[in-house]
Amino acid sequence: MSIALKQVFNKDKTFRPKRKFEPGTQRFELHKRAQASLNSGVDLKAAVQLPSGEDQNDWVAVHVVDFFNRINLIYGTICEFCTEQTCPVMSGGPKYEYRWQDDLKYKKPTALPAPQYMNLLMDWIEVQINNEDIFPTCVGVPFPKNFLQICKKILCRLFRVFVHVYIHHFDRVIVMGAEAHVNTCYKHFYYFVTEMNLIDRKELEPLACQVKTNCSFDSRDGDRRKAQVRVPCLQDFAFHTESPWMQFS
Repeated sequence: MSIALKQVFNKDKTFRPKRKFEPGTQRFELHKRAQASLNSGVDLKAAVQLPSGEDQNDWVAVHVVDFFNRINLIYGTICEFCTEQTCPVMSGGPKYEYRWQDDLKYKKPTALPAPQYMNLLMDWIEVQINNEDIFPTCVGVPFPKNFLQICKKILCRLFRVFVHVYIHHFDRVIVMGAEAHVNTCYKHFYYFVTEMNLIDRKELEPLACQVKTNCSFDSRDGDRRKAQVRVPCLQDFAFHTESPWMQFS
């Protein structure tokens, strides 16, 4: 987690306990390398590329856990404003509704209030990343054959948190003075999932406008053009997204 992000958000409001990497492990070293690249101001497009000679699964695992921690912190800071009254349905504006399915209690896609959806989502992700059979921490233990498929589902669902925060709670982000940090976090997330081909383009449509404004220039030009990055509004999403109303599970 970057120092700037910690300063903006209250760490005591983290929605879920932060998952850490064990010092001395390969994943811990990869995590440190990734953080060093981000903190050095390197182009985010370059920062997300798989380092030469490193294992793809390790690289993905490091980023999945890191994004879980970051998005968890962002949502935890605004969750008191995301209630069953303000957000009776987990959605991203009028065109996108996200329904929960876990094949356990919810065997079919089920419409839920946003805070309930978020609780189920974070619980589900915690189970995945703490499962040694999926995210092994011991040296020499291989990843399961379906590891990337599991990570795709985790990242796809984490993306929906960005959608909901941007469209329904960005006013609170602005009040906190955190819009630049949330934009950077999303930019990092977007570059990673597109570089590694981990989220279907159709799923990314709800924030197409944000991508055009936030990811259309190199980070090296960030200081010069930062003022041009505007906050998305609901009308923007309705205008830029041509697909009909859709629901995702």
